[in-house]
Amino acid sequence: MSFITDPLVYYPISGILWFWHKIFAFLGGFLPWVESPDSNGAIWALSVIFLVVTLRILLFWPAAKQIRFSRKMQEMQPRMKELQKRYKNDREKLATETRKLQKSEGFNPVLGCLPMFIQIPVFLGLFHVLRSFNRMGNNFGALGMSAEETRNTGNYVFNADEVQSFLDARLFGAPLSSFISQPIEQFQAFVDPGAALDFERWNIIIVAIPLMIVSAVTTHLNARISLSRQSPEAAANPQAKIMNQLMLWAFPIGILVTGAFWPMAILVYMVTNNLWTLGQQYYLFEKMAKEDDVAALKRREEQKSLAPRVGVKPVNPKRGRGAPTDTAVASQATVAGVTSDDDDDADAAPAVAPPPSPGAAPRPGQRPKQPGGQRTRPAQKSGGGSGKGKKKKRKR
Repeated sequence: MSFITDPLVYYPISGILWFWHKIFAFLGGFLPWVESPDSNGAIWALSVIFLVVTLRILLFWPAAKQIRFSRKMQEMQPRMKELQKRYKNDREKLATETRKLQKSEGFNPVLGCLPMFIQIPVFLGLFHVLRSFNRMGNNFGALGMSAEETRNTGNYVFNADEVQSFLDARLFGAPLSSFISQPIEQFQAFVDPGAALDFERWNIIIVAIPLMIVSAVTTHLNARISLSRQSPEAAANPQAKIMNQLMLWAFPIGILVTGAFWPMAILVYMVTNNLWTLGQQYYLFEKMAKEDDVAALKRREEQKSLAPRVGVKPVNPKRGRGAPTDTAVASQATVAGVTSDDDDDADAAPAVAPPPSPGAAPRPGQRPKQPGGQRTRPAQKSGGGSGKGKKKKRKR
């Protein structure tokens, strides 16, 4: 696998570390209190820190994608359970409906898992590059080299002289490539051949233990923050409960137990990586919470726009209640004399007044009607004409 990992993982990672070391060593040369910038422990520690920062910036998008993938899975869990209950006896139908649900929600399991598969080789490659500065012994991929061979063997992009400057670097008196449980005979790789040791094991313990504690605490905090966003349904799963307890307690305790076997540079890497994860989770979760608030506000505005306004009778689309029909509108316009035809022909012909409605006042020159529909007559004179009037009444 070296023909794949070397050009794709190890050389790029060692190249980034080499770049930052050259930058900080150049800047350290201008500081009067920095002696031997190339082999200064603080400069090498800064180079490791900025190597982690660079890789995490490059992996920021996959990490955000991974968090959104987890959130999407939690949102889809209730609907997935409904499909499983409905088609529990039909696996083919269940698979078809599951694919339809994923497609409608824009959910792709392959793309969701891809960010995780990208991050794993990167962090394993970073661990390998930092460990390969000291290849004595047979643990963690070491090649069992002697002290002299270790100091004269390059590490991917780094040549032998640059490897020696890393082995000579001290962080508060402890070599960056040393670890607590390291055999004392391997300490010879940190000094020139035949030279006396300029440190003791307690120097390593004093620096390594605080780094182990900080790394364990930040691992626990990251797990707690991540699990706080977990849905109640997912947290109630028995397998999820076991995994949650491992993340909260087993992994941090494992760091304290196994930290004695990790080189100092690896501990610096772990602390930096955990602190970055802590800040990144806070930023992404706050950003997604704001997105959820905006989406909820938009849904409320849409529902509010569809609701009937105060004082307005709602319209029944099936029966058309509350809305005037076309016939009613046309008759009202005709009575009011405001139809389009009347407007166009107003100058050509006088408008014909519509007949008065029953009970309306008579127009000028028109006799009023009696309640029975007959027009009233003027009162007749008393006298000789009364007989004729009586005969006419009898005839009627």
